Amino acid sequence: MHHLDGTKCSFLLCVGISIAICSFIYLRTGSPTEPQPQGGALACRSLPSECRAFEPWNEQGAERHCQNCQVENYILNYHLNCSNMTRDLHFIMRPLSDEEEAYPLAFILTVHKELELLVRLLRAIYAPQNVYCIHVDAKAPREYRKALERLVSCLPNAFLSRRSETVTYAGFSRLQADLNCMKDLAMSRVKWRKVVNLCGQDFPVKSNLELVQYMKSRKWRDRNMTPGVKQPLTMRHRTQLQYKEITGSHVAPLGKGIMKGPPPHEMKIYFGTAYYALTRDFVDFVLKNQLAQDLLEWSKDTFSPDEHFFVTLNHIKDAPGSNLEGGWSGEIRAIKWRDQERTAHNGCKGRYVRDICVYGLEDLPWVIEKNSMFANKFESRTFPEALDCLEQWHRDKVLKQAAVAIEPQWMLPVPSCHSNTSAYNSGAEEMTTGFMPKS
Repeated sequence: MHHLDGTKCSFLLCVGISIAICSFIYLRTGSPTEPQPQGGALACRSLPSECRAFEPWNEQGAERHCQNCQVENYILNYHLNCSNMTRDLHFIMRPLSDEEEAYPLAFILTVHKELELLVRLLRAIYAPQNVYCIHVDAKAPREYRKALERLVSCLPNAFLSRRSETVTYAGFSRLQADLNCMKDLAMSRVKWRKVVNLCGQDFPVKSNLELVQYMKSRKWRDRNMTPGVKQPLTMRHRTQLQYKEITGSHVAPLGKGIMKGPPPHEMKIYFGTAYYALTRDFVDFVLKNQLAQDLLEWSKDTFSPDEHFFVTLNHIKDAPGSNLEGGWSGEIRAIKWRDQERTAHNGCKGRYVRDICVYGLEDLPWVIEKNSMFANKFESRTFPEALDCLEQWHRDKVLKQAAVAIEPQWMLPVPSCHSNTSAYNSGAEEMTTGFMPKS
């Protein structure tokens, strides 16, 4: 009898302990979370004091409209309602001036990661009169592509390129990705004037108005920007030897240094950046002219052909908008190269990746003072404060230059969640230049 009583007590004790453990696990992990309403406010990351001290809204007393800051979660987790999305993510859905509306631009964005940074880049450069082609790497995660499909479905002048490449660093696939978008843009109903290419880790320094004015300037209005020079001796191996692209991995010499034949049509090969601003007529030349097609075919087994293809074509006298004596002119990108420390810049305050600086907060004064069209490169997770500050500085400048009344949802969120647009709608006030050195 005592033995049965002991067994019963032990059984009840075990049951009690099991119930307690299950209840604890359920409360910690098993209880369903409440779905957050679409457009609900999520946590904003506070701006560093070094950033806030220079912001014009801080000096002028304007406070901000606070909404969803976590753009990646918003795009990934919500069934998007387009009007809510453009409002909650602060897209500017009206032309800000007649000058910009009369000079639409085209943009090519080649991307494969950093969804949050891409969305923030797109909203920074977005204007309804422009057109945007996004090339998504074929090896990007399916969820990433689906998120971008949802995003562009809400933007009538943005689309994903019809053909996707598996892009390899320094491979022909990188050049082909741009050409895929060029083919799509050539069929666009938007009468764009020039096309600019971007990667997912770029961010603008100039406003859209400043980009238009720069491209319309006397120096550039009928010309292409392809910064570069005659191919230096140190770079000739890129086009004198044959290379093979290991899809999605790397580019390697073919065999033990197999030599290539000379360039077609006795072209002189130039070397430059992979970034450009090209006229529409030049894009037609790239896509249809036999010289361009022959150079493209010859370039398929070269190393990093995107760094010689466009700049070489831009030095052909008969090419539309050619710039034979351009050299490195054209302030397309602010980049801190490792080998230019103490000559072109004061060192990288973030970190170097492939000898290019990923910007930290202390790099921003140099970026803003250089005043290039765009800056490269940023990482939203490694140095988020640098992107936060530049984004606020850029949007403040955009709104200050606007020739229309400012809508509250155009202002980016900050920890102070109130709306006051008076400081922006006063066109007579001078724009504070943020990190620019004061005279």
